[in-house]
Amino acid sequence: MEKIYRAVLGRAVCAVDLGDGSERGEYVCQDYILSRLGRPHRSISLMYCYYPFDREWPARISEAMKDKEVSFQWDYPYDDYFPYLGGTGGSRRGEPFSCMRDIRRHGQDVTLTITMDPAVTDEQLAAIGDDLKSFGRVFLRINHEATGNWFSFNRRASYQEVADFYCRASRIIKEQAPNVRTVLCIGGIEDMNAVEMVKEQEFAQAVRETDIWSVDKYMALNWGWPYSVAERGGDKHRRSSVREVFELTKRSFERFRSLNGGEEKPMIMSEMNADGDVTGPYEQAEMVRLFCDMLEEEKADWFTGFTFYQFRDRGRLGLERQDPNCPEVGIEQPVMETYREIINRERFLPSLTESGEITLPAKLRWGSSEDAEGIAVPLHFDAPPHFCELYFEDDSNLMIELNGRWFYKSPEARVIDLMPAFFHKPTEGAADMYMRIFAPPASGENDLSAPDGINNYFHTLEKLPVIRIRTAPTEESRDR
Repeated sequence: MEKIYRAVLGRAVCAVDLGDGSERGEYVCQDYILSRLGRPHRSISLMYCYYPFDREWPARISEAMKDKEVSFQWDYPYDDYFPYLGGTGGSRRGEPFSCMRDIRRHGQDVTLTITMDPAVTDEQLAAIGDDLKSFGRVFLRINHEATGNWFSFNRRASYQEVADFYCRASRIIKEQAPNVRTVLCIGGIEDMNAVEMVKEQEFAQAVRETDIWSVDKYMALNWGWPYSVAERGGDKHRRSSVREVFELTKRSFERFRSLNGGEEKPMIMSEMNADGDVTGPYEQAEMVRLFCDMLEEEKADWFTGFTFYQFRDRGRLGLERQDPNCPEVGIEQPVMETYREIINRERFLPSLTESGEITLPAKLRWGSSEDAEGIAVPLHFDAPPHFCELYFEDDSNLMIELNGRWFYKSPEARVIDLMPAFFHKPTEGAADMYMRIFAPPASGENDLSAPDGINNYFHTLEKLPVIRIRTAPTEESRDR
């Protein structure tokens, strides 16, 4: 090893994000997810609610009313998401901030969904913005699926009032936290014969004011879960064709663009999956694959990202299904292997490039999961490795990429074993490749006192770890 180069992390043609925790499942730590999937996501999506004027608040409503008989997931006074514990009079020591820090330490951005009471005050909204301004780029989804009728905010206000609240909340939060990118999630075009989107007139101003357009599209869904089992003839589930979902999403984008005077904004799908309750596990995987195939085959550059909903689920909407005997354990579903293959396709991978030669110590910059500068270290292997390890002497917080596989080094870790980079992608004979190192914030938060600290985190890498590469076992076999 003689030279070190500047490494640049950029955006994918189509970003992939991942849901982690909701009314259907608990948060899973990012170390586990990274070990299962082998690469970080652009963003991890969290689901929370904020109803500070309700008598039961800030309890999770299903726990506060566990004796209430309900027949539908949203039959409680407010939405059964995890309570947002920040805001006016709140605390940033608990959720969602502990999860947000975990996500950002692992080189990913946060997508924060908050369903809110439309009566929330300007002061309370400003406090939420103050909560978020140290977390770098945050995708904020306010009152998603806003043209539906199941969430509490839609029962408390008219569609016009919900749309107006979206604009008010977006403006006030972003005044405090210009790092926030707002995501408007409405129904879009829901019928192939429709010309306009659902509740288009009410949300026209929100379409123009938001940063990102979004729809949630499930190719199959059992919305009666967990109170009904999807059986033939039932009326609480449905299945669509993959082609129809693709076309409805494209037409939704075109209608968004028309309402915005022909100017494009990023278009994403904030929740995407096919429910295994309806399709079974094998066709669930097939439908997810078909949708991503269409994005590639039709060069759908108008579509900038999707969020797979979700990692672990108590039902059948997860890459894993929660073990009913041990909630901390997940049972891998067939869609997991399909998803691993998809997220390693070129279209869905962030760009990694090298620029000029640099020397250590080097100042590394972390802007976001699509905008970072690290280092690229050339490595040579005389033969396929038997050992490939890094030995550290410092408390740096790093994301490391080798041979397409990503690794996390926490401030406490001193030895990182890179051999999993070769388990599923072995080399043949001698090989040369880059090891890339990036430094997201060790605390999960930016230093707002630093120059441009609201957008960037900086770390000085003083020296490289000791790199141990061996291309043979420590002791040769005596059985040959």
